[in-house]
This record gives sequence, C-alpha cells and structure tokens, in this order.
Amino acid sequence: MTVAAEVPVGELVRRWRERRRRSQLDVSIAAELSARHLSFIETGRARPSRDMIERLCVELDIPLRDRNALHLAAGFAPAYRERPLPDLGVARTAVETVLSGHEPNPALAVNVRWELLAANRSMQRFLGDVDESLLEPPVNVLRATLHPDGLAPRIRNFVQWRAHAVRRVRRQLERTAAEGLADLLAEIESYPVPSGADLTASADDNDLVVPMRLASDGGDLAFHYALTVFGAARDVTLDEIAIETFFPADRATADFVRSQTETLRPRG
Repeated sequence: MTVAAEVPVGELVRRWRERRRRSQLDVSIAAELSARHLSFIETGRARPSRDMIERLCVELDIPLRDRNALHLAAGFAPAYRERPLPDLGVARTAVETVLSGHEPNPALAVNVRWELLAANRSMQRFLGDVDESLLEPPVNVLRATLHPDGLAPRIRNFVQWRAHAVRRVRRQLERTAAEGLADLLAEIESYPVPSGADLTASADDNDLVVPMRLASDGGDLAFHYALTVFGAARDVTLDEIAIETFFPADRATADFVRSQTETLRPRG
C-alpha cells in the first residue's frame, strides 16, 4: 500500500482494518485492547506504542513493508530491514537450493509484483523463446507468460489460464495493496486471446487444479504449479518472495521434461 508520509498512523490502521473487513470490536478483542482505545488510535486521539503497532499488524496480517510504514507514521524507526536477494545470506542460499533442487522441473522466485528474482536452468530454457523485450529487467513473469510476444501463442488454454492468473493478482492486490499490482491486473486483462487458443476450457474451473497447457516440440505439455513462501520472515524482501515450481500434470509431460538436458523449446 503506497502511502504519503503525512498519513497518520491511525488512518493507516483504519485502512488496513477495513481492507480486512474487520470491525473495531473484533480487532480490539483479538489484539487485547479496548475498542475505545482502538478508536482513539484510529482517530488520532491516542498514539500507539511500538508494541501496540506490532500487535495490530500481526492481527491484521499486514505485510512487513507496510508495517514499516506504520512505524514511521508513529514516529518510530522501521522495524524490519530490506536487503536485496544477493545480501540475504542463508536465505538466499535456501532460495537457490530450492530452485536447483526442483530440476528438471521449471522453478523461479518472484516478488510480490511477480518480478523475476531468480530461476533455475529449466525455467531459463522454458522462457528461452520469449521476445527479448519482455526479458529486460525487471522481468515480470505474468507479462512474459501472457503477453502476445511471450508464451501466450503457445498456451493452449489461454482463456482459462489467464482467468486463473487474474484471480491470483486480485487476491494478491487485496492482501498486500502492493504498488503496481492494479496496473498489472488491468494490463493482463487487456491482452488479446491468441488465435488457435482452446475456447472450450472453462475459465470457471476450480483454480486449485488449473494446468498450463503448452505447445512444444514434444507435443502438448501440461503443468501444475506449487507455491512456496518463507514463514516468519523478518526481512521485507524475504517476506515478499515466493517460489513457483511447475510440475508435470501427466506422464507425457514428465517424460518430456526428463528428456530435456539442454533445451525446453516451445514449438513456434
């Protein structure tokens, strides 16, 4: 959630409480303070302590980046560090270990806006035929996938897969209010449906089992994905990292992926 420096801490608390669709009474009971005290905080009649800010942030599931914004608005120093992935030490090693451990399945690490942070060799080959203009940093994985110059012409169930991606972005926007997500959502919704896409696949199917169906040199492939996040993160960057791994959804795809020691080149 992008906020101006002059927004009072109480206003930020109120915005997050309303975003979570929680009442003052509900939050006050869960955070162990009186509803009157919470009302005073939201209206600026009381200034929360650092501990109170953390209790409210935990209860409202506020991302670490925005927790820092609340601390700053209350006159405190940020509570959480933000370091680039190369400086995360053990955490960076863990990310790289997970990515390499999923070989030969494609896997990548993205931030809250689906910007590519790292990828294993299988994923790099997977994106090998994407237009170079979409691979200039920061690479947005959803754009590279759904853009007409990306993988879109090869995604057999484009309508279904895009609908699934749109739901994910909407959920992410609702949870984090991250800057840029609303624009990304509007962008991917505007992409045209490629000619030859399967229009019979329902966009309303259960999104827990929606596969990506991709045309390739080995025939049509099908991938499910799994999402991994770090629990109890204490760094803003780490809090926003997710690792996405694409697993074969059928035997033919599994055989094809295992056979790819050098390339995974989608068919033009």
